[in-house]
Amino acid sequence: MTGIYLLFILMLAIFVGFELIRKVPATLHTPLMSGANAISGITVIGALSLAGGESHELATWLGAAAVMLATVNVVGGYLVTDRMLAMFKKR
Repeated sequence: MTGIYLLFILMLAIFVGFELIRKVPATLHTPLMSGANAISGITVIGALSLAGGESHELATWLGAAAVMLATVNVVGGYLVTDRMLAMFKKR
């Protein structure tokens, strides 16, 4: 029964996220991405604490995978943000 509720929450989050991102004007994408990068930075810290903790081996492996994926997200986000800001610089 709880699986149905979790699936409903996931579908609702996907729909709301899609609608929010679709309605953001192009001039606000860069600040929005910077905020998302900050949230991903918090995810990296949480994943590091999970990966380095004295937990089960599965939790350590999942934490290490979370560190890798969140780091890729943060670095990619900052590269895209830097490229977008470079478009507004005068030559």
